[in-house]
Amino acid sequence: MSLSRRRVVAAAAVVASAALALSACSGSSSSSESSSSSAPASDAPMAGTVTVHGSEPQNPLIPTNTNETGGGNIVDGMWTGLVSYGVEDGAPELAMAESIEGSADYKTWTIKIKPGWTFHDGTEVKAKNFVDAWNYGAFGPNAQLNQYFFSPDGLGIAGYDAVSAEDATVKEMSGLKVVDDYTFTVELSAPNSLFETIVGYTAFYPMPDSFFADPKAFEAKPIGNGPFQFVERVPSVSVDLMAYPDYKGDRKAKVENVQFKMYTSLDAAYADVVANNLDVLDSIPAQALAGNIWQTDLAGRFLEKPLSSVFQSISFPLYDAKFDSVDLRKAISQAIDRETVIDVAFAGTRVPADGWVPPGNDGYVAGVCGDACIFDPAKAKASLEAAGGFEGPLTLAYNADGGHKEWVDATCVSIKNTLGIDCQGKPFPEFGPFREEVTSKAMTGMFRTGWQADYPSIQNFLAPLYATGASANDGDYSNPAFDALIQEAVQVPAAEANVKYGEAESILATDMPVIPMWFGKFQGAWSDKVNEPVFNWQGRVDLPSLTLK
Repeated sequence: MSLSRRRVVAAAAVVASAALALSACSGSSSSSESSSSSAPASDAPMAGTVTVHGSEPQNPLIPTNTNETGGGNIVDGMWTGLVSYGVEDGAPELAMAESIEGSADYKTWTIKIKPGWTFHDGTEVKAKNFVDAWNYGAFGPNAQLNQYFFSPDGLGIAGYDAVSAEDATVKEMSGLKVVDDYTFTVELSAPNSLFETIVGYTAFYPMPDSFFADPKAFEAKPIGNGPFQFVERVPSVSVDLMAYPDYKGDRKAKVENVQFKMYTSLDAAYADVVANNLDVLDSIPAQALAGNIWQTDLAGRFLEKPLSSVFQSISFPLYDAKFDSVDLRKAISQAIDRETVIDVAFAGTRVPADGWVPPGNDGYVAGVCGDACIFDPAKAKASLEAAGGFEGPLTLAYNADGGHKEWVDATCVSIKNTLGIDCQGKPFPEFGPFREEVTSKAMTGMFRTGWQADYPSIQNFLAPLYATGASANDGDYSNPAFDALIQEAVQVPAAEANVKYGEAESILATDMPVIPMWFGKFQGAWSDKVNEPVFNWQGRVDLPSLTLK
């Protein structure tokens, strides 16, 4: 999910090559381990509200149109998919699916869902609600951000091409068939060994009949099938959820209400969690990281641990001719002193990126970016000369509510000092408007991008971001050789697939459409009103596990 966003089957049912779970490392905390498992004495949620740090969603809360963390964190609390991902390691496990059975060639799949589950309006979730939602997401005129996931580069449902054009009139993919109320089949245009892992992602959530009757009306009060139901959204202020009492899943809400609070700056959110006016914070600002001030401010209520699911980058708008030169893009990358930037902005708590896939993921290749990701003023100047120079200013856009100013400013200083280019940060007040400018392909300079894995696979760090027309391909990058390798990889077992993914990542090193910056480390905090929250393999707070003291 682009950090700009927005995640399986019983072990016996998972194709071994598909379960590429991220490694999970236990973090050190100043509070006792047992506090995170505290729960009310009964199944009923505990009365009260837990407030969680949020960012303004880019769009209305529709799963097929949500691919960023602001909306994704909320949508994932409101919906449950066929498959869910283990809190600690992201391992796929059955959720709404009773079974998922695939053919030997990974092309034909039969899915049975559990009967008796209901949407928040009380209507039963049926097989058609999945099929209708997937067809809606793939239909070109609906212009959904997650349309890509139904394409050959995503899940690859047969008949996608007939429905995906902007002027398409065919509304249903031929590969989807409803067998009965609780069974449907999926035929793919090519084998996909990651099917069972991918179908847990947001784009594949079911939608109630009321959505299709009036999508616009649905936006005002979205209805999911998850542990929390929608109450109210006040733009740029908050989104309120409450526990759904008839939720049929195993992981029911333990608190009555959750409120996502929107902040104009990470510093303001941090001040509130220190003062116990915000209950859960999933990021720490630069000024608090310096000298480990945050650990003093938050003694007894903080957590720090490694993460293999987060990647931060800088993207180029390749639809703008001034960034056509690969030499220019490499010059800028070579001009960035990543270690100094990390020291200045994060007190050394990040790892300089040496590629586009974080360590800890199956298939990770160390140093794949090569010299292009190493700070070298001489090589940077030579690359700029080969590009024919650059007429500034050079802007780097970011959302000011996410704590990015310090690293953006430090990055621009490094570029300016090395290349003599006038680099300037370009802040957007909120995440939503910033992402709207990105997804509408309206950027005129560089812009900050990041990725928080949607599902546990190396494929998720490559295909959705860099395949032609992919949902999170923000810079509009396209290379047929890269696309071919991505499509070939999902048709073979893991060991063979990883070789192809490595080859695809090497193409990125040659083309440099996106500058790798760093890999993440997670820092979170909470108020003295709640027990220690559980932060999942993605670094997100696990909403069902939240408990009040």
